[in-house]
Amino acid sequence: MGNKVNLHYPVSPVQPGKNKSSSTSNNSASKSDFKEILQKQLANEKIKFSGHCLKRMQQNNINFSPGQIDRLASAVNKAQLKGAKESLVIMDNMALVVSIKNKTVITAVDSQRMKENVFTNIDSAVII
Repeated sequence: MGNKVNLHYPVSPVQPGKNKSSSTSNNSASKSDFKEILQKQLANEKIKFSGHCLKRMQQNNINFSPGQIDRLASAVNKAQLKGAKESLVIMDNMALVVSIKNKTVITAVDSQRMKENVFTNIDSAVII
């Protein structure tokens, strides 16, 4: 709850006598602008890794480049916008179980361990 979203978006009053169709088109533009601003704000939040995940990554020599972290953050944001809670993210021959709400990678599995593995307690999958 400590995260605050600061959106600076100009608000203009409704003027009586204005054509409804122009008001509706402005409203549609406002909604799409708001969505864009919200998506950018969500993308600025950092992805975290659980202690268990960090241990697994070290054991299996799994490392993430800054570009992979950005792609993962984008996938998490897409899942969040769709209402996902716990997602399986398949990326670059890895499977990641991610708490979408907390933006935390719970576990990471490399391609060799992925075979014949069962992933439980997920409500969505994102393939990037």
